[in-house]
Amino acid sequence: KIFENNIPEDDTPLERRLQDAGGVFLGKTTTPEFGWKGATDSPVTGITRNPWNLERTPGGSSGGASAQVAAGLGPLAQGGDGGGSIRIPSAFAGIFGIKPTIGLVPYLPMPHNGLLSHLGPMTRTVPDAALMLSAIAGYDPADRFSQPLPPQDFLAGLHDGVAGLRVFWSPTLGYAEVDPEVAEATARAAARFAELGAEVEEGDPGIGNASGFFTVLYQSAVAGGLVQYLDEWEAEMDPGLVHMVRRGMEYSAVDYVQARIERLAFCDRVSKFFKSYDLLLTPATAVPAFPVGQVAPEPGRFEAEDLFAWTPFSFPFNATGNPAASVPCGFTRGGLPIGLQIVGRLHEDRRVLQAAAAFERIAPWADRRPEVPA
Repeated sequence: KIFENNIPEDDTPLERRLQDAGGVFLGKTTTPEFGWKGATDSPVTGITRNPWNLERTPGGSSGGASAQVAAGLGPLAQGGDGGGSIRIPSAFAGIFGIKPTIGLVPYLPMPHNGLLSHLGPMTRTVPDAALMLSAIAGYDPADRFSQPLPPQDFLAGLHDGVAGLRVFWSPTLGYAEVDPEVAEATARAAARFAELGAEVEEGDPGIGNASGFFTVLYQSAVAGGLVQYLDEWEAEMDPGLVHMVRRGMEYSAVDYVQARIERLAFCDRVSKFFKSYDLLLTPATAVPAFPVGQVAPEPGRFEAEDLFAWTPFSFPFNATGNPAASVPCGFTRGGLPIGLQIVGRLHEDRRVLQAAAAFERIAPWADRRPEVPA
C-alpha cells in the first residue's frame, strides 16, 4: 500500500537497456510486498496464481513474472532474486530463470538487502534468456558492485555442451529435507548430464548450511529498510512482513557482524569447492508449488523461524553471488512443475547457460504448456 500510487520518475538501467535493444513492455507483474517472501500475494494486488494449478502459488517474489511467462502472455520477464526469487518461481511455474553473477546486471536503485540481490531473465527457453542477458548485462558506475567488463554475447557458444566438465550432484547439500517426487525428478535429471558427456559425482559438497547467518542478514536488511514505515503504515502492511521487520529489529550489532563473518567463511568454502568442480547441481526447491495464501508448504512454519526450510538450495548462492539457474526437469504426479538448479563459478554465467541449454536439448520443456482458462 505504501507505494500503491507511486510513479517512478525514471527508468532503471535494465529497462533502458531492454528498450535500446528493441524490447516492447507489456506491463508490470506482481510481487509480494517489498518482495519479502517466496509466494506472491499482497494487500495491493491480491493473490497471484500458478497457471499449472490455480490453487497453487507461482512462487515468489517474482511470481507474477513466472505466471505470465508460463501462461504465454509474453516470452520474457525481469526477475529480482534476493534469496531465490527468480529460481523459486521459475521452478514452480515450469520456466527457465537465471540469477546472474552479482554485479553482472546493474541493480538500481540499490535494494535494501544490497549484495544479496540480483536481477536476471525469466523465459520459456534458455536461448531467450541468453539473448535477454546479453542486452541487460554490462557495467554501470552507479552500482558499486558492477564490474567494468566488455559487452558479452551469451548466445555465442551456447550449444558447446558440457562434455568433459566436472559436475557435482548434491540432492540435499548434506542437510536438506526434500519432497520425494522432487528428489526423484531431479536425480533423474542430474543423471542425464552423464549422457551429455560430463563427469558426474554425487554427494555432500561440504559447504555447510547457510541458513543461520543468512536469516540474520536478510531479516536485518528488511528491518533496516522498512522500519521507517511502521508507525504510519503497519495496519496496512502484510502481517508476515511486519513480523519479519520486528524480528530483524531484535538482532544486535554483534549478531549482524558475526553473520557477516560466517558469510565470508561460507563464501570461502564455496570457492574451494569450485576449484574441484565446474558445476553444482541441486533441486531448485525442496517442494513443488504449495497452496495459495500460505508463506510456506506447512502453515505456521514461518512463526517457527523456518521461512527458508522449503527452499534450502537457493539462498546460499545469493550469499556468495554465484550464477545459478533453475531449469524445468519434470512434473509431479499431480502435474506441478519441478526445477533443477545449476550453479557455476563466479563470472561463469556462460557455462551455466551452456549446461542449461544442453539439458534443454535432450529434455525439452517449452512445448508443454498449462491449460489456462479464458
